[in-house]
Amino acid sequence: MKKLFKLILNTIPRPILIRLSIVVRPILAFLLKGSRFTDPIDGKSFRMFLPYGYGTQRNNVLSPSTLSLERHRLLWLYLQNETDFFTAPKKVLHFAPEQEFYKRFKKQSNLDYTTTDLFSPLADVKADICNLTFEDNSYDIILCNHVLEHIPDDTKAMQELYRVLKPGGMGIFQIPQDLSRATTFTDDSITDPKERAKIFGQYDHVRVYGRDYFDKLRSIGFKVDEVDYTRTIAPELVEKYCLAKGEIIPVCYK
Repeated sequence: MKKLFKLILNTIPRPILIRLSIVVRPILAFLLKGSRFTDPIDGKSFRMFLPYGYGTQRNNVLSPSTLSLERHRLLWLYLQNETDFFTAPKKVLHFAPEQEFYKRFKKQSNLDYTTTDLFSPLADVKADICNLTFEDNSYDIILCNHVLEHIPDDTKAMQELYRVLKPGGMGIFQIPQDLSRATTFTDDSITDPKERAKIFGQYDHVRVYGRDYFDKLRSIGFKVDEVDYTRTIAPELVEKYCLAKGEIIPVCYK
C-alpha cells in the first residue's frame, strides 16, 4: 500500500488527485473503520490512518474520511478551541484551500469565505500570491498553509499577505519546518526532481524553513505567536488524533 500511495502522489497531478479523492474517500472510510485513531474534524474513528509522503512516507497520518494530515487536524483543534472562528462574523481568505476544510468553511453562516490559488479547482479566485488583486486591509482572517515553501519570492508573498490583512486581523501561515535548523536553507543549483524531493521534502519545494521563519514574518510587520499547541493537548489525544508532537503553529497578527 505504501508503494502504491507513493506512486500515486508522484505521478498524478494534484488537481486531478483532488477530483479523484471525492470518489475514493467514502470507500476508504468504510474499509478502515475502527477505534484506534480518530479524526477530530469529523469525529470518525478508524483502525488505521493511511501512509503519506512524497519521499519518505509517514505511517498513520492521512485520515481516510477527510483526507486530513497532522497539520490540518492541529489547525482545526486550534481554531475550534482557541478562537471564535466558528462563531463570530469573519471575512476569510483561504489560500490553496484544503478539501477537508473547504465544504465545512463554505457552509459556515458566520464566514464571508473566499478561496484563492493559481491552480486549485477549489479556488474562487485565481490569483498570484505575490501580486494579489484584493484591496488593502480586506480580511479578518487569512489561512495560507504549506504554500510559502513553493514560492520563490516568499518575501513578496508575505508582504502581500500583510497588505490584505485587516489591522487587528489574524493570519495562520503553517509551513514544513525543520526546527533543528537555525536558518532557512535553499539551493537553486539542485535541479534534479528526485534530489530536490530528497533534500526539500518535495520536488516542488524551493526551501527548507528553519527557526528564522518566524523572525522573517516579524520583519514584514506581523506580530507572531509561535504556538506549540500539542503541548496543551493530553498525550493520549495527540496519539489518538495522529498529531505531530511539537509542530509550531505560526499565528500572525497585524
